Amino acid sequence: MQPDEPDEPDAWRPAGGVDIILIMPIREIDFIKGEYYHLYNRGNSKQKIFLDDKDRERFLKLLYLCNSKKGIDFREDIIKKKIDAWDFEKGKSIVNIGAWVLMPNHFHLYITPKPDAWRPASNAVTYFMHRVLTAYSKYFNARYKRTGSLFEGKFKSIHITKNTQAKYLFSYVHLNPLKLIDSDWDKAGRLASGFRVSKFVNFLDSYKWSSYFDYLDIIRSENKILDRIDFLDYFESRKSFKKEIFEWIKIKIEEEG
Repeated sequence: MQPDEPDEPDAWRPAGGVDIILIMPIREIDFIKGEYYHLYNRGNSKQKIFLDDKDRERFLKLLYLCNSKKGIDFREDIIKKKIDAWDFEKGKSIVNIGAWVLMPNHFHLYITPKPDAWRPASNAVTYFMHRVLTAYSKYFNARYKRTGSLFEGKFKSIHITKNTQAKYLFSYVHLNPLKLIDSDWDKAGRLASGFRVSKFVNFLDSYKWSSYFDYLDIIRSENKILDRIDFLDYFESRKSFKKEIFEWIKIKIEEEG
């Protein structure tokens, strides 16, 4: 592993004697312990929030590091010690992440608050997201010498209450990157008319900026982001995972068409 390079100021300074500089607005919503949520946000005015792989890698490292009861300082704990963020022992998490995807101007997460989240479940999710988005905003603004809000206000959330809703969300998150090669791929009738599914599969097999690879059991550092223990295992094997996500999208298209 290569150590992270010191190309920007401290990413964040969470609890532990040092104040957090509040950049991201705080959501006023209660997240319930044991419940599941789809979280997402996009760039202000739909601008891109990931301009290259280095940006995407930083955001993923923050998903890993900020999901901790510890007060972690990126510069002091990662950069100055010349270690890779994935090698840092961050301790216990405060949320479990079941799926994620990064797109050029937005992201999606599927999460549940941990029962022992240190903070009450009502604000553990908000605290986690605030750390991630504040840290990434500071990194992005410093790297590109910009000012102002990077994200479009507070992150959005949808309460997932049904198994069918949850299973569809897994498909939706992992198939989201297909819009990069065909923005209308999921419109009614496209799959039913014999559109080339193999083209989609090949693209997803090469797109590493989602948890798709993790559900295919591909070993990589980003495996550490997920903690699937509190999520139902909808897929019996890697083969069934690929088959199921396309089937659920097809069903959704037929319902809406």
